[in-house]
Amino acid sequence: MNYSVNASISAIKDAEIHIKDSEIIFGISPDTEASLPNPAELFLGSLSACILKNVARFSVMMKFEYTKAELTIIAVRLDKPPRMDEIQYELVVYSQDESLNIDLLQKNIEKFGTIYNTVKLCCSIRGTVKKITD
Repeated sequence: MNYSVNASISAIKDAEIHIKDSEIIFGISPDTEASLPNPAELFLGSLSACILKNVARFSVMMKFEYTKAELTIIAVRLDKPPRMDEIQYELVVYSQDESLNIDLLQKNIEKFGTIYNTVKLCCSIRGTVKKITD
């Protein structure tokens, strides 16, 4: 499988990424750092999307129902060389389904997530998965 995205930037303006029918605007200047995501946050957003997509995917495969899932990711960035060093996540799955095996869900997310597996090759990543009964 291959992927393709297009991105553009104009001088002293913000930048944008075009993916299929979507446009993601991101900040490149101090003027927008409080309002637009920066490249590091987009990177973490991609990891978030991967984990949440796999919640949906494995709910079908593992045959469990959930009403929603929420994810928080916290990362530590090193300055020299500039890179992500440590990533921690907390996934909360809201479900009354007795058949939901949280440990197996986490194992599957960490084994079969494309972005997750890419990230774990370059930095420390660990997390927890919790179930909350609605």
